[in-house]
Parts: sequence; C-alpha cells; structure tokens
Amino acid sequence: MTAPVFVVEHFDAGRGGRYVLDGPEGRHAVSVKRLRPGEDIVLTDGAGRWADCVVLDTEGKDRLVVRLGSVAEEPPEEPRVTVVQALPKGDRGELAVETMTEVGVDTIVPWAAARCITQWKGDRGLKALGKWRATAREAGKQSRRVRFPEVADAATTKQVAALLAGADFAAVLHESGDEPLATAELPSSGEIVLVVGPEGGVAPEELTLFETAGAKAYRLGRSVLRTSTAGTAAAAVLLARTGRWS
Repeated sequence: MTAPVFVVEHFDAGRGGRYVLDGPEGRHAVSVKRLRPGEDIVLTDGAGRWADCVVLDTEGKDRLVVRLGSVAEEPPEEPRVTVVQALPKGDRGELAVETMTEVGVDTIVPWAAARCITQWKGDRGLKALGKWRATAREAGKQSRRVRFPEVADAATTKQVAALLAGADFAAVLHESGDEPLATAELPSSGEIVLVVGPEGGVAPEELTLFETAGAKAYRLGRSVLRTSTAGTAAAAVLLARTGRWS
C-alpha cells in the first residue's frame, strides 16, 4: 500500500531533518491513522511539492515527529484536463468533485447553467464553493495526489464559452453529438476543456454559444449518466486516451 498523504504549508525542517506535523493534520495522523515509528508518510503542499518521510515519534494526540526526506516537485501533467461542471442538486456536486479528483482532473469549474435547479448566490454560494474545495483537498489526499485540482470560482455561461475558445480541445457532452468521445482526436499537450450539463441538459442557446466558441458536441455511450457521474466517466476516457494513465 502506498504511504498516506498529509498536507503542509512549508517544508522547513529542524536539526537532523526533524519535522513536526501538528494541527488538524497531526491530529489525524496520530489519533485517527494511529501512525507509529518506522511507518512511511508523504508530505505535500498540494501544489506539486512533496517529500517522503519516516515517522520518528508521536507527541500527545496531535503531533507527529518525522524525518523529512528531500523535497521533490511533480510537474503538471499534459494535456491538462478541465471539467466545467453544472451545479447538481444537494451533495451530488461534492460527489462529482470527489470522483473527478480521484481520476486525475486538473481543474473543476462550477457552472450555473440555465437549467440548474441549484443556484449559488451570496453566502450560500460561498459556502458551497468552500465545500467543493475542501472535498477536492480531502480526495486529493485519499487518492495519493501531490498536485490537487483547482476548484475555480463559479462561472457564467459567457465565461465558460471563453474557456472553450482558448482550449486545444473543447467538448460538450450532449446527446446530439454524432461522434463518441472515445474516438475523438485529442492533443498530446495543451488544454482540454469538457462541459458537463445539468440534469435538465444543456439549453439550446448554450450549446449554440459553445459551438460558436469552438466546442463540439460528443456523446459518451448509449446510456444517459447523471451530471454528477458523467464528468468522471468522460474524464476517465480522456485520461486513458491521452496516455496519462499509461
């Protein structure tokens, strides 16, 4: 089994390479994971920097003392995959973020589509966005990533169109697509942007705007997936076909 991952803000070690993991992460390591001397862990800043470490000791219930190894940096993978996710109902948005993080999506953009039942407004919107970001962080740790996905601010339809216009490959999951995503010609580098609509589907005027921006409609398969699972399934197809899963 790979070593568990914990998030840190810096890699400043003391004498002999000793590093103390404290706060919520230290408490999780000591009281929940119950790590013991000699076990391996990975520390990361979630932005690509990471270090292998060995547990030396525990102090109380929330301090883990480790020997910090050399700090390395994992470069961003190519091509980058961005999923524009229409806002689902309830906690299905967090499910979408969790599973897209696990498969390897690089950026997740919440989208207030015309047919979304859920709308992010005011404090409610900020709270929901915070939940998505916290979910991405926890899922990044669980899936042993050292470069967590960015969860962007909620985007309008015009902002999504601008993202699509700047992409090296732009796609919208839609039943009108003549070509399956599994056979699309994909770039080996640059930016892939994929749009996942709400349960009610992408509105005709939205699809027209996205096509004008350079996006093409693609279908996944014969069955219709929920919005909270479609992005993960589509991202898996893209990541496998670009070689990132090789």
